[in-house]
Amino acid sequence: MSKKVAIFDSSLRDGAQAEGISFSVEDKLKLLELLDNHGIDYIEAGNPGSNPKDLEFFERARAIRLKHARLAAFGSTRRRDIAVEKDSNVQSLLLADTPVIVIFGKSWDFHVTDIIGATLEENLAMIRETVAFFKARGKEVVFDAEHFFDGYKNNTDYAVRTLQAAIEGGADVLVLCDTNGGSFPSEVGKIIARVSGLFTVPLGIHAHNDCGMAVAVSIAAVENGARHVQGTYIGFGERCGNANLSTIIANLGVKRDYECLPPDQYPNIVHVARHVAAISNVALNEREPFIGNSAFAHKGGMHIDGVNKASHSFEHIEPERVGGQRRFLMSEVSGRRMILDKIWEVDPSITKDDPVTDRIVKRLKEMEHEGYQFEGAESSFELIVRKQLGKYRSFFDLEHFRIIGEQPAKGEYGSSAIIKVKVDGKDEITAAEGDGPVHALDRALRKALDTFYPELANVHLTDYKVRVINGKDATAAKVRVLLQSTDGEVVWTTVGVSTDIIEASWLALVDSIEYKLLKLEEVSSSS
Repeated sequence: MSKKVAIFDSSLRDGAQAEGISFSVEDKLKLLELLDNHGIDYIEAGNPGSNPKDLEFFERARAIRLKHARLAAFGSTRRRDIAVEKDSNVQSLLLADTPVIVIFGKSWDFHVTDIIGATLEENLAMIRETVAFFKARGKEVVFDAEHFFDGYKNNTDYAVRTLQAAIEGGADVLVLCDTNGGSFPSEVGKIIARVSGLFTVPLGIHAHNDCGMAVAVSIAAVENGARHVQGTYIGFGERCGNANLSTIIANLGVKRDYECLPPDQYPNIVHVARHVAAISNVALNEREPFIGNSAFAHKGGMHIDGVNKASHSFEHIEPERVGGQRRFLMSEVSGRRMILDKIWEVDPSITKDDPVTDRIVKRLKEMEHEGYQFEGAESSFELIVRKQLGKYRSFFDLEHFRIIGEQPAKGEYGSSAIIKVKVDGKDEITAAEGDGPVHALDRALRKALDTFYPELANVHLTDYKVRVINGKDATAAKVRVLLQSTDGEVVWTTVGVSTDIIEASWLALVDSIEYKLLKLEEVSSSS
């Protein structure tokens, strides 16, 4: 059997139904080009019959010359008791003018009789006629058999007949949908194996993550004959989400040698995942397999020693194969060797007996006593090392800032910040609004620095965490703020500690900006 697995990304359609996701047309066009360049086979971009935004997207997408992907529009079979050519939703799919049409139809007899109120025979005709309508117009047709596994378990014969109706209409791919996300990998594998022997067209899988098994369900389907996998690139979707394609692609393509992407694209998996997250305005799960910031992170001293000696015994793949990076976390259990490794990243000539090593260790202990924690905030620790080694310079000086809060907020934003900074003797004062004081301060600082450092335009915060360190001190307690930032390529985290949450946030924010500027300066000086 062929090792080629067609990857079908529904981030722009099924993913758009996720809570908190709202794509603009520009967002969808950016994601279309990103996923196409990555080598995704199919990109499902929306339902042109559902809203004007999707229609506008399809109109503008026609001007884009895709390199690899085939664009798909999504819609249902004709409605009951209406001729297919007179169904408005069917006609709207033609307006999308895409080479691929995805038609979903009912495969569970209960849904046919009790939800859409059709007879079982009428539903078969709806499937057959709708597929045939688009095949007659030169379209590649993917049939999504909605609720297939529930239907198969309740009335096997009828569920299979719905697939046969799609075949009679000319369907090119049959996709079996675990619509409510309740199926187990073992049962999906068995059903796929049985069904695959009945038809000659490719079978696909569309899994939801309501039981936390969408990836496992999808892989079980492939192992039992499916050669078309649907999902969203980083797993967002309705309810608990769709099958996470980045995880599926990495497992099948990197670990099992299935053909999911062009060979040169596997090292771009992390890069693409972070871009999808940035465009979608969602934070990646830190512990997401392969793409999460913690996917290849190590903490314990003995563990780190083992990784240095035999990384394959602690990492199931080399991080670079998916574009990841091994990280050693600073903490009280990481050991002196860990600190030396961080020092050597800045200056390889420093030895363990060098006085500066003792100074750095002493400073680290002092700051941890103050409430700092550098586990997961290695960027702030690197700045400390640079300061002790004399390899640090400040890129700007704060003159002052002022936060103005408004409760209740009368407009879009509830806080404002006014800030004045000095760069190379030049003053810049500016103001910005935000959803809260930290958001306003972040926007005001970036706005002030934009004049001097336009490279910061693509840097933004992706996560903000606050922890009270000594709660017994009540409102006088210290807080630790962790800020995660990204430029779309790299993710870094910084930390600030203070009894004032605004000051703690400011300290972490300054570290975030200066870390990025230092890295840009290093790249510039080496080129």
